[in-house]
Amino acid sequence: MKKNITNRYSFINLVFWLFLIISAITRTVLLVKSIDIIELSFTEIAKIYLIGAFYDFVSAGYLVIPFVLYLFFMPQKFFNHSAHRYITYMFTYILLFGAVFLAFSEWFFWDEFSVRFNFIAVDYLVYTKEVIGNICESYPMGILLSVITAISGAIFYVLYKLGYIEDILNSKSSIKQRIKPAFIYLLVPIVSFASVTDDFSKISKNQYSNELAKSGLYSLFAAFRNNTLDYDTFYITDKQESVLSNLKKSVGEDGSTFLNSNDITREIIKSGEEKDYNVMMIVVESLSGKFLKTLGAEKELTPNLDSLANESLSFTNFYSTGTRTVRGMEAITLSVPPTPGRSIVKRPDNHNMYSSGFIFRNKGYETKFIYGGHGYFDNMNEFFSNNGFDIVDRADFSDEEDTYHTVWGVCDEDLLNKTLKEADSSYKAHKPFMSFVMTTSNHRPYDYPEGRIDIPSHTGRDGAVKYTDYAIGDFIKKAKDKPWFKNTVFVIVADHCSTSAGKTEIPLDKYHIPLIIYAPEILKPQVVDKVSSQIDIMPTLFSVLNWSYKSKFYGSDILDSSFKERALIGTYQKLGLYKENKLLVLSPTKKIKSYEVVEQDLYDTKYKEIQIDRSLEAEIVSYYQGASTLHKKRLDRYECQ
Repeated sequence: MKKNITNRYSFINLVFWLFLIISAITRTVLLVKSIDIIELSFTEIAKIYLIGAFYDFVSAGYLVIPFVLYLFFMPQKFFNHSAHRYITYMFTYILLFGAVFLAFSEWFFWDEFSVRFNFIAVDYLVYTKEVIGNICESYPMGILLSVITAISGAIFYVLYKLGYIEDILNSKSSIKQRIKPAFIYLLVPIVSFASVTDDFSKISKNQYSNELAKSGLYSLFAAFRNNTLDYDTFYITDKQESVLSNLKKSVGEDGSTFLNSNDITREIIKSGEEKDYNVMMIVVESLSGKFLKTLGAEKELTPNLDSLANESLSFTNFYSTGTRTVRGMEAITLSVPPTPGRSIVKRPDNHNMYSSGFIFRNKGYETKFIYGGHGYFDNMNEFFSNNGFDIVDRADFSDEEDTYHTVWGVCDEDLLNKTLKEADSSYKAHKPFMSFVMTTSNHRPYDYPEGRIDIPSHTGRDGAVKYTDYAIGDFIKKAKDKPWFKNTVFVIVADHCSTSAGKTEIPLDKYHIPLIIYAPEILKPQVVDKVSSQIDIMPTLFSVLNWSYKSKFYGSDILDSSFKERALIGTYQKLGLYKENKLLVLSPTKKIKSYEVVEQDLYDTKYKEIQIDRSLEAEIVSYYQGASTLHKKRLDRYECQ
């Protein structure tokens, strides 16, 4: 061993090997966990490990940059000093602890989202208070940290007994001898940054295999790097004239007249008297369609919502635009497609958007964003307060109003009781109201008040779903006693599904959500089976209110006989159009794929790749390129009308 160690840079070799071994073990554990949903062929598994090792190597290259520079500039005298020996031991242990901690974190992230670290992890790193609180409430952190400490200590002990680090610390090298290895090690991240992308992980049609072929650390770095994507740079484009022309064809409605040649501003004209119905928009955290019996669920988790659906306009072929809460908020409030990268809610330049909040206010409504958590999370307060809404969040709950909470916010009962008070206040002021209410209880750690339902708190998703259903049922029961009830339209919709990962790039079943519009004194019950998505909520609602208004919305009235069925769905990179039983997907490599939906249910979607329909290609490009262009030109602002 001593003969092989020629200089201090053997420490970098040690870091590389330790990282590769720990990463390979992590990949194996995740593979075993997902064994029933990946291909078990030798070729598939070989690709997972070979490509995975490549990404692990690249990740290690980024990881060692500070160590390479440190070892290059460290004087030989101090390098061999006894004080430096203890510093090296300490940093070696910290490095081991970090690597093992990362492995455990990957397990829990995979268990929650079925993917390697991505933009969700990036967002969570920003909001450390909520995330750390959620972790502490969800997992036995004392035990986990003790286990991680013990594993790290055991590895360090083996290295110490073998004398690897001691041999390195006794080595000698001149600065001239250190130039070549330092250059080689620094070349790895430089070349990787310029040439390596996520595309190398696309080894299979099975998305789980592709995720296993990634490295958690690299995926986290890539998510930081690609949090914002310019459409024109990364996606298929068309001439602006063609894009705008096609976009107008897609968003045009009966009774609408386009007012400008350079954007989609149009006048929606309705005959007859406009209504001033109150609107109660309840956006339910992670309410997948698979939870509702009326949509085909097997379990009895949502008796109240199922009962409401039978008395309402119930939309059974309805989809979220994305996989995050902010995507749902963006789509519902602004009626825009899921543009690549960050949601508009989280972008700095998101004030005075063409928001439904401003339309309601101009009709004389009191508009409120009501949230049981702290609205600074995900930039929600900043977005809503600058787009036509007043804010009511956890800071506005008194001690009496906050009877039970987690780190994410007050329980849904407390939230909805507060919502009733806010509605009462508007009614007493003789003002119609529009309340955008965002729930939190259907979220890990799945804690809620005991004694409400027959599933104990903190036992899993099923209990959280059933508790939220209970809270909504209790809310509707109380609302029926209010003087404003008969004049109120209740809209219940999910922000996104409870899970987002699937075997395919954009699994439709992971976007299928309920939409219920309940107003027993106003609307007759009806099942609506048209393919539609969250961007269509506000245009449909304004139709129920029989409003004439200027629109820059990308959505349309689902109830109109001329409604063109389609759903716009995506991740932060993949952009999809679901129409005519086909799914087109744009990728940030200027590529497009087309699939036929062979089979779809509440739990799975099967596709067959087919030849691209050029008319659908023109349509998907018009939606996403058009939305990107109009946003960059600030033509999607309320002040521009």
